[in-house]
Amino acid sequence: MISAEDHGRLESAIRDVEDQSAGELVVVVAGQANHYRSVPLLWALLAALVVPWPLIWFTDLPPVRIFQAQLLAALAFALLLSWPALRFALVPAAVKRARVHEAAAREFLSRGLTRTRDKTGILIYVALAEHHAEILADSGIADRVGPEVWHDIIAKLTGEIREGRLADGLVAAIGEVGAILAHHAPARFDDTDELPNRVILL
Repeated sequence: MISAEDHGRLESAIRDVEDQSAGELVVVVAGQANHYRSVPLLWALLAALVVPWPLIWFTDLPPVRIFQAQLLAALAFALLLSWPALRFALVPAAVKRARVHEAAAREFLSRGLTRTRDKTGILIYVALAEHHAEILADSGIADRVGPEVWHDIIAKLTGEIREGRLADGLVAAIGEVGAILAHHAPARFDDTDELPNRVILL
C-alpha cells in the first residue's frame, strides 16, 4: 500500500509534528474497514423473494420446482455478489462512512490514544477500499477544535486518495494536523514520545 520511501517520508512527518507539539499522532492505513459479508446475503435473499412470482404467474411449474429455482437463485446471487468489486459497489456510501468511523474508533482505543498524558492524541485513519478517512482527537484537542476543521482535512485527503496519491495526501494531512497541535498543544520542555511514530498498515 505504501512504498518504503513513502514510509520514511510519513514517519519523518510524524516525528516533526511531535517535535513541535505536545501531541501524539498515530496514522493507520487499512485495506478496508469492513468485509460487508452480509451485503451479498441480503441482496441474494431479496432476489430470491422476487424469483417465484414470474414462475407462479407465467408457468405451470409445481411448487417444489419453484422452491428449487428460488434456492438456486439465492445461491447464485450470493456467489456472484461476493465478488469484492460488486460487493463494495452495493454498499451505500453512508454505511461505508459509518463502518470507517467504527473501525477508526476501535483503533483509537487500541493504539493507546486515550492514555496520553495531556489527552492530546490524534488518529488519522484511512480505509482504502472505502476511499474514506477519519480523524479522531482526544479531549485535550477535541474540546478546542471544531469538527469542521477535521472535515476540511479529510476532504483534501480523500481527494488525494481517489487520485492515487495516498502518501502525498497523508503527508499534507499530517502537516495540517501538526499545525493544529502546535497551536493548541505547544511543545513542552519535559515532553516525551509516548507512542510509536510508524505508519500502521492493516
